[in-house]
Amino acid sequence: MSNLDLLKKLCTANGISGDENLVRDIIINEIKDHVTEYRIDNLGNIIAFKKGENRPVNKLMISAHMDEVGLIVTDITSDGMIKFNEVGGIDRRVLPGRRVIIGEKTVGVIGVKPIHLCDSDEREKIPAYSSMYIDIGADSKEEAEKYVSLGDSVSFEAFYEDNGYTIKSKALDDRAGCFIMINMIKSDLKYDTYFTFVTQEEVGLHGSKVAAYSVYPDFALVLESTTAADIPEVAESKQVCNVGQGAVIGYMDRRTIYDKGMIELSKKLAEENDIKLQFKRAVAGGNDAGAIHESRGGVRTLAVSLPCRYLHAQISLIAKSDLDDVSKLAYLLSESISGGKL
Repeated sequence: MSNLDLLKKLCTANGISGDENLVRDIIINEIKDHVTEYRIDNLGNIIAFKKGENRPVNKLMISAHMDEVGLIVTDITSDGMIKFNEVGGIDRRVLPGRRVIIGEKTVGVIGVKPIHLCDSDEREKIPAYSSMYIDIGADSKEEAEKYVSLGDSVSFEAFYEDNGYTIKSKALDDRAGCFIMINMIKSDLKYDTYFTFVTQEEVGLHGSKVAAYSVYPDFALVLESTTAADIPEVAESKQVCNVGQGAVIGYMDRRTIYDKGMIELSKKLAEENDIKLQFKRAVAGGNDAGAIHESRGGVRTLAVSLPCRYLHAQISLIAKSDLDDVSKLAYLLSESISGGKL
């Protein structure tokens, strides 16, 4: 495994959808001396090209998204409380009591009506965004406006912990994918390859749609994190995938039917190279593959995913062994696809 300090740096940087600048700067600093060329497009995607030892038989694009879920400031009340809404899909149950960062450094806590003042019906309901607020300690709208403006990005407070077996952090979806791609770029590649670090996945796959149109690949690999629900009281058939059981591929989700040839190649490579591989046990969710595979005349596409508990919450969890398996499989797939094995 490459230096995980980079993964920590990526995950603890704030970059909700549409505000990925800090993450983009970190990535550019890491790859600029290792790519043949790169550019930033109008949506903020990084489109990088690395020349390999040989020209590829198939033009391959490898992609991961830079953005994370978060919140956006929508109003400031007369008493200095900050109203907000979501950017990307967030489970509202995890929000009350969370520390957040508004803009670059203003710290706040998400508040809601105190439980002892709620009636029985209110206690059973998940609070709506309209009933929550962020308290930064201001006592008036004028005081709050010194620190906060409408449209400011709101991110979960940074956290990262590595206990040797698992990693817990915010934004593992999809900074882990970005981390793997950076390591691939820094390695010796057998074939010319395009890498796209894309924006706005969490709000509609916008960046990947534009990037795929520009690159116009034959094949695409999407490196992503996916929901693992292997927790108590969830039936095994509904757990989707399991942390610690290797890289995840699916046959279908709500946006994509994945390329069967790429799936079979993944099975073969995993078996030959002692890589743990598991298959999603649900048709659920979606990722940038949904936009990429429909680009131009169509792109043969597969998502190779990292099982991740508590996706889209303040802190999620992955296994380091799974990160290794996804990294190894992605590298082998890229070499095989570019070399014409499909």
